[in-house]
Amino acid sequence: MSPRCTKPVLATMWRACLPSPTHEAASKGHHECLETLISWGIDVDQDIPHLGTPLYVACVSQQFHCIRKLLYAGADVQKGKYWDTPLHAAAQQPSTEIVSLLLEFGADTNAKNTELLRPVDVAASSSLVERLLLQREVTPSSLYQLCRLCIRKRLGRHRLHLIPQLQLPTLLQNFLQYR
Repeated sequence: MSPRCTKPVLATMWRACLPSPTHEAASKGHHECLETLISWGIDVDQDIPHLGTPLYVACVSQQFHCIRKLLYAGADVQKGKYWDTPLHAAAQQPSTEIVSLLLEFGADTNAKNTELLRPVDVAASSSLVERLLLQREVTPSSLYQLCRLCIRKRLGRHRLHLIPQLQLPTLLQNFLQYR
């Protein structure tokens, strides 16, 4: 590689190692900043290889309000860091609130990471999180929850903000927006 090419390549590689503003806001619990970034149209599923997605980072840092903002903005509940899902990250923490929120947005309890472990396998033994995940495994999702997830997926992340403009009863619009 010529010396003239080295500097731009190194600069690009260095920038790729830095967390994005979205990752920073998600990891530090700055949900107001995150809301502003989302309103500007940032990619809520931006994946930085050594960090993962903003949702994954927020789960590792146990930032409930940031997790909620990202999920409402349409973040993919299955995308994390490599094969680890946000549910894997949350299962290793003591917060049942975060695990419940991820499950409500369709997190897969059977997803396996690179070690072929499911979220329940990485949860602390005999913890409330482990109990919650075990209970969820034997209790199927309700039909109304599956319908909500299917409709939101069909609309796509970039059109979720248009739900209020659909010619649907307010009750159904609120349901689709988790209100």
